[in-house]
Amino acid sequence: MTGRTASENHSWLLLLVSIGAFMQAVDATIVNAAIPIVATAFSIVPLDLHPVLTAYVLTLAVCIPATPWLCERFGTKRVFGGAIIVFTIGSCLCGLSASVSQLVAARVLQGIGGAALLPVGRYVMVRSIDPAKLIASISTVATVGLVGATIGPFLGGFLAQHISWRTVFLINIPIGIFALILNHRHMIDFRAEAWKRFDGLGFAIFGAGSVLLLTGAETVVTSKAQGGAALAGAIVLFSLYIGWSRRYRDPLVDLRLFKVRSVAVAMLGNLLARLGISGMFLILVVFLQVGCAWPPTEAGLMLVPQAIGSIVAKRLVPGILSRSGYKWFLLVNTALVALSIGGFAVLGPRTGVPFLTAYLFVYGCLTGLQFTVMNTLIYVDIQDRDIAMASSMASTMQYFSMSLGIAVGSLLMNAFLPGETPEGYVQAFRETVIVLGCLTFLASGVFATLRDTVARA
Repeated sequence: MTGRTASENHSWLLLLVSIGAFMQAVDATIVNAAIPIVATAFSIVPLDLHPVLTAYVLTLAVCIPATPWLCERFGTKRVFGGAIIVFTIGSCLCGLSASVSQLVAARVLQGIGGAALLPVGRYVMVRSIDPAKLIASISTVATVGLVGATIGPFLGGFLAQHISWRTVFLINIPIGIFALILNHRHMIDFRAEAWKRFDGLGFAIFGAGSVLLLTGAETVVTSKAQGGAALAGAIVLFSLYIGWSRRYRDPLVDLRLFKVRSVAVAMLGNLLARLGISGMFLILVVFLQVGCAWPPTEAGLMLVPQAIGSIVAKRLVPGILSRSGYKWFLLVNTALVALSIGGFAVLGPRTGVPFLTAYLFVYGCLTGLQFTVMNTLIYVDIQDRDIAMASSMASTMQYFSMSLGIAVGSLLMNAFLPGETPEGYVQAFRETVIVLGCLTFLASGVFATLRDTVARA
């Protein structure tokens, strides 16, 4: 292969993986700003549409651990192409949905496809790209993903307001077709000559437990019997999985890594911190559009400063960690994130755009720092052989806590809502963010258990 041909193949592969990261990231945020319009179309309350958001991210959480085995068994080219097809079909069905239940089911299909896009792409890059170019290539893909997450809310609000909420999903069809063509021509096919046995029973137990836990969190207030039964079922299933994973040779999620203190702290701290942060995803949009009467496009655009702040702050992480270490940084920054979430309670319909823009930018900086440091903490004390499993576990926890956070935020705001009026939504939002701030602050107690000797970045 000539140098020019190798360079061209690298460029096409980078484009393909970047498109996959973009599609996954956009669909995690593009629906947010369109939720009130979708709710109007289906004649329901906006907060009751949270399953449309949670179904997608929970499916990501459940399916991501299965990706490595699928690549070993069927090859990266077939798995990545299949993921694009499933994701695109799911997007089409979302746009054609005639009911909320159909939309939620289609979002699950989207999540099944989306779960493989980024992990498979990253795996192929690590296997095929020159180490000298690998960091820059991974950084490019990560940046594209962040751009997707940044423009998602604005794009969703614009399409829903000026065209139709259905185009929020249908826009994925031409992108998916283009990605499928690139996959056929440029994706490298890696597969194992021999593969491990898939932990099918573990996958079923873990997935069912995750669904029951989310169902219980969503229904425990409105129906204590149903919610309590779901939570009890989740506890039973997760207990079964713990016992199963200890006996199975190659478990889907290797819980033995929790014996490493930094891994256990990273996972539990991630869960608690993201409960509050992810709880803001839906309720902030509802607050702006319903409580403050902002048009969807403007509400979506107002979320862009938060994403920009997150991108800017990530560059500061190495320098900060080299001076403070993980423990003290996470103690201080988690408290600041909690205070900033609670600080949203001062906002209202009369809050000026410049102040809100600046506040969201600072909030984005704090959450960007939090996510980056939490995501790297899990790798500090583990062996090289455990990196792949730790990465899968971190991704699973990230999306699982996102789905749970969205459900908890919606549940709280519904509970505090005094009436279907703009004033009622503002009051409920203010009370909800205070509770979410307190939930986030609990993560500080988890990070306080880190040893001062934890390695520095």
